[in-house]
Amino acid sequence: MHRFANPARFTRLADAVLPWSLLATVGLLGAGLYLGLFASPADYQQGETVRIMYVHVPAAWMALFVYTVIAGASATALIWRHPLAHIAARAAAPLGAGFTFLALATGSLWGKPMWGTWWVWDARLTSVLILFFLYLGYMALSNAFEDAARGQRAAAILALVGFVNVPIIKFSVDWWNTLHQPASVTRLDAPAIDPAMLWPLAAMGAGYMTFFLTLLLLRMKSELLAARVRALSLQGAAAG
Repeated sequence: MHRFANPARFTRLADAVLPWSLLATVGLLGAGLYLGLFASPADYQQGETVRIMYVHVPAAWMALFVYTVIAGASATALIWRHPLAHIAARAAAPLGAGFTFLALATGSLWGKPMWGTWWVWDARLTSVLILFFLYLGYMALSNAFEDAARGQRAAAILALVGFVNVPIIKFSVDWWNTLHQPASVTRLDAPAIDPAMLWPLAAMGAGYMTFFLTLLLLRMKSELLAARVRALSLQGAAAG
């Protein structure tokens, strides 16, 4: 992992990966949307409303995955002082917040025709809302100090403390009574979903993942460039 701590080496790797991740994103999301909206059947109970699942469920998966990435990067930064770990966490945070907001918004749109309400304060929805606030808190805290290193450490500690919410979200439908249905795809046994719906969902999930990877690499490159510009400005001010 420390092999890629060098910003120049990371940038070369990112430049090699980005065209492929962008191509995969376009292909997977295009195939997933076509299959989900036009080729997959309507649900026998939910009718056409079920098609919002192809946007909502991968967004919810990514909300948890991205926060796990941030927590892992934060632990790496605090323990091994990896120079790119804080940058990766900072770059991922707005993306995770976006996925979480999309999951909340599409879940609300799905809930209204199915449950008869836009929102309920049950365990799953409330814990996902807390996750959204954790993302916002991380971003606010990382920019709250004049000393950037101090802000990064404080945000990393918040990310690690907040990670306890991830398993709560995952198992909330098993631990408490909730309107939200139990897991039908990420189960220890076989998925409880028809293959005609599972494949479009898998394509959308993979497309969201490559979309995240593409934006993460672009944002990390941007952060590295901004850090270099700041360093050069400080050197110029000190010399002048």
